[in-house]
Amino acid sequence: MTLRPRTSLLLVLLGLPLALSLTACNKVEAVSIIPGAGIEILTAAGQTAQYTAYATEQMGSGPTTTANVTTSVTWSSSNPNIATINSSGLATAVGAGYVEITAVASDGALAASDLTVNIPGTTTGSTGNTIASISIIPGSQSVSSPSQTSQFLAIGTTSSGATVNLTSQVAWSSSSAQIATVNSSGLATAIGQGTTTITTLYANVVGGTVVTGTATFTVAGGTTEQYTAVTILPGSQALSASGQTGQFIALATTGSTGLKTDVTSSSQITWSSSIPTIATVSASGLAEGVSAGSTTITAELTNPDGSVVSGTATVAISLTAAPEPLLSLTIIPNSVTAGAIGDTAQFLAIGTYATAPYVRDLTNSSDLAWISTEPNYFPVNSNTGGNSGASAGIVTAMTNGSTVIIAEATNPVDKTIQTATATFSCPLILPNLTGNPPTPGSCNQAQNQLFSTLTVYNEGLNTSNWVITASSATGTADVIHCGPGWPLANGGSVCSATYPLGTIVTLTAPAQSGVSFGGWSTNCLAQGTVSSTGPNTCTVTLTTNDTVGAIFN
Repeated sequence: MTLRPRTSLLLVLLGLPLALSLTACNKVEAVSIIPGAGIEILTAAGQTAQYTAYATEQMGSGPTTTANVTTSVTWSSSNPNIATINSSGLATAVGAGYVEITAVASDGALAASDLTVNIPGTTTGSTGNTIASISIIPGSQSVSSPSQTSQFLAIGTTSSGATVNLTSQVAWSSSSAQIATVNSSGLATAIGQGTTTITTLYANVVGGTVVTGTATFTVAGGTTEQYTAVTILPGSQALSASGQTGQFIALATTGSTGLKTDVTSSSQITWSSSIPTIATVSASGLAEGVSAGSTTITAELTNPDGSVVSGTATVAISLTAAPEPLLSLTIIPNSVTAGAIGDTAQFLAIGTYATAPYVRDLTNSSDLAWISTEPNYFPVNSNTGGNSGASAGIVTAMTNGSTVIIAEATNPVDKTIQTATATFSCPLILPNLTGNPPTPGSCNQAQNQLFSTLTVYNEGLNTSNWVITASSATGTADVIHCGPGWPLANGGSVCSATYPLGTIVTLTAPAQSGVSFGGWSTNCLAQGTVSSTGPNTCTVTLTTNDTVGAIFN
């Protein structure tokens, strides 16, 4: 489907006059559709909306008149799976989403409007209409100096081929807050000189799949935001003069934002050793023992404005042979993206040694420490007790954002240290298109707010037309609509929804023709209480991940 600017509702005719409604000597000026773009919204399958087409004509040099040509044009919908329209301009809602309604005259002249179908309990993420891809328009923008802004649009394409304006429904982010920021409406603001990647993220309600789109934003003038500090990890290492190596990591801190960035191998960093005859250090922060003694390792970072910040660490070199030298350390996976506050991720630390066994899992080793650069928001477990069955390397998301995870492995004899890094993030996901609460799996909840998942299913013998419903934590109806009796589309046999911990959820088994409701399982009765509104409801206070059965006969 070709997108047309929504601000242009009148399209000038370039062809011949409309048949049946205008005489051959009339001059057609324009065609319009009422209601116009963005006005008509339907809220239920089967609901209708009447569209009317008008042609503006002028006879010679006479006055301009307007004629109703609704039945003389050909009507069409850009996606009949969302809405259909008949020859009289009557549109009928089918499924959730956006469609373009077009009226075409016999000579090819046309006008267009659009129609929004918002059906409670469904979204453009419903079966058959999931968002398959996102394009950011324009794909690149540039401004001349800081503080200037540019607007980006996020246009989603559904699996059925329809296009949807998702600008206010996606999570926007900038790869470098030093260069530009972007708000929840896609408005990018220049901060400093450079080019950043603008990314959008959208989570489909059904299936939970996530789609992204990218664009570039360039700030041509101004200066880049400067780094104000450099920290070297670890602060000290002990190596053998036999050529043993130890890896240092440099983390730079941005002044106004406080963001920490791994700049170990950045072109802005210069590594040096105060006494190279004792230990050398490479351009990537790898120190190597040469002779006995102690030396200072310095990481010096030069900002684009010429200012310099630096950090230091020490290396002690001994003449003893390196016992089972740990040659390198790797964290796998090197990056994890969480879906919800409270989600965890397991990182593994794998060491490579000079002696057999050459590859060893050090995740739960008492000689390995796990560090998070944002421990208050993304804490990581570390095995301080040396228990081989410990849960070290597990990171928990307490808010949205990201952190650098660092593993420090120490050789037990000479105390040399190897380090490795990975990233853990919990991106922001905004509410879905129908205005329901944030998609389950969103990270835009308050800090430290954890979640509980409520799962419902049928324990009875009737499998043909039963249904269970429940609202969201903020009262949006039918967020859960489980069972084949759901009127808009068949629900699943087992359904779930995510709520903030402590939410009181009321499950309802709506009365269905030919369905005998036998009551709730003991799970529901144990977790909550039967509501006084009737025998077909059950209230559950979510203190953990709960499962509730219903009996349909």
